[in-house]
Amino acid sequence: MSKSIDEPLTRREREIMNALFALGNRASAEEIRARLTNPPGDSSVRVMLARLEKKGCLKHRQDGLRYIYSATVSPAVAKRTALQQFLQTFFGGSLKQMMTALVAEAPWTDEDLDALKLEIDRVRKGRKKQS
Repeated sequence: MSKSIDEPLTRREREIMNALFALGNRASAEEIRARLTNPPGDSSVRVMLARLEKKGCLKHRQDGLRYIYSATVSPAVAKRTALQQFLQTFFGGSLKQMMTALVAEAPWTDEDLDALKLEIDRVRKGRKKQS
C-alpha cells in the first residue's frame, strides 16, 4: 500500500480519502457519504469514488449488493501528497515560505516553539552526520 498518488486530488476527493481512513480503510459509499461535510447526493459520491478508483487511489470489492472501498495508498502517502499539493498551490513550491507563514500565523505556545526548534536541531544534526 505504499504506492504514490500521481494525479492531484480535488478538495472533495481528499475529504473522501480522509473519511475512508477514519473509517478504518474499509467502508461503503453510504458510510463514506455520511462522514462528508455538506454531503453531495449518493450518485455524486459514487461518481467521485469511481474517479478515485480510476486515479488508482481506491479499490473495491463486492459485499452482497454493495461495494466496500479501501485505499490503495497509505495515510502517510495521502498526507504527503496533500501537503505537496498545498505547497504548490499556495506557496509556489517554496517550503521556506510555507514554514515561515505557519510559524508566523499559527497561535504557537512557547512549548510548541521549543519543540519545533528541537525538531529542527535534530534534523540539522542528522544531516551533519550523513555528510
